[in-house]
Amino acid sequence: MYRHLALIAAPFAATALAAMPAAAEVEVTSQGPVIALTVSESVATEPDIATVSAGVTTLARTAVDSLRQNSVQMNAVIDRLEALGIEGRDIQTSGVSLYPQYDYDQATQRQVFTGYRVSNRVSVKLRAIERTGQVLDELVSAGATDIGGIAWSVDDPAPAQAQARAAALRTARERALSMAQGAGYANIRLLEISESISSGEPMPMPVSTQAARDESVPVRPGQVETGISLSVTYEMTP
Repeated sequence: MYRHLALIAAPFAATALAAMPAAAEVEVTSQGPVIALTVSESVATEPDIATVSAGVTTLARTAVDSLRQNSVQMNAVIDRLEALGIEGRDIQTSGVSLYPQYDYDQATQRQVFTGYRVSNRVSVKLRAIERTGQVLDELVSAGATDIGGIAWSVDDPAPAQAQARAAALRTARERALSMAQGAGYANIRLLEISESISSGEPMPMPVSTQAARDESVPVRPGQVETGISLSVTYEMTP
């Protein structure tokens, strides 16, 4: 996410901006030398959303048979998710593929056709993250053949973003003022600022289906970080 804001400090700025079209570009000029900085800050919070990726893979001699078998298993997986109280809006198909499968025959040194492989994957958003381990167990019991991983996130990142933004603004001003004073100037004036936001979600954590079969899957959500990066330009002033 990227945001851009240009600031003008002039007695008639409000009147001038009111008379300009909404989409007009505002040119910011400076009288003295400028300082350009990029500052990043992040805030760690406890996640309240877990996104689980699960799939069913089947192999059969014909494409029709493989797709049929896959559909039966995937429907069973989705039915189990709905039986657990997960709403339809939180169950999303993330990919479906069908392709021929070949094995290499060392004796003949040729590729040997073995059937058609079908893969169907769903992404499941869990709003009660304390049930994540249970859902992983249920997915495998219902017929999921692989679990892609877990991604943790925050449903409403705005408060964490606001904290990170305030910290980045403070850091940027302190750093720029220190540089200006070191160069012999008394103060600084903010000319331009732009913002980018990082989601802060960790990489998905792979989960073995065999582990899910052997025992209840232990999961620890830990914390996720929401980051803000600000690119700021200051004018050094006397």
